[in-house]
Amino acid sequence: MHFDPMKISKDLNAASASAIVLGILQTGESYGYAIVQKVRELSGGEVEWTDGMLYPILHRLEADGLIVARWGESETGRKRKYYQLTPQARPVMEDDRRQWETVHAILNRLWVPAPAV
Repeated sequence: MHFDPMKISKDLNAASASAIVLGILQTGESYGYAIVQKVRELSGGEVEWTDGMLYPILHRLEADGLIVARWGESETGRKRKYYQLTPQARPVMEDDRRQWETVHAILNRLWVPAPAV
């Protein structure tokens, strides 16, 4: 059976996107297309981001001082913008992690399967 990619609500996507991008960049610098691919990979193909969704997030994180960008060259010689975390990102990521763990715990308690009738 084949399922179409999950449609994450706009609100949930907006709430989680910055934390996801920062989490991806904690393993090292990356560029837009690779970040989009990593989200697809991490979700098992269930979540698909577009460039139009990603770049405003990257620009906001950069304006907030959580990431920095540099122009570099890809393996094929094309110019590419690479993003990496700044030291200011670590405490923000830790705070995000605690918040998401709390929300996750609440939802797990609420979504206990109903007993079979």
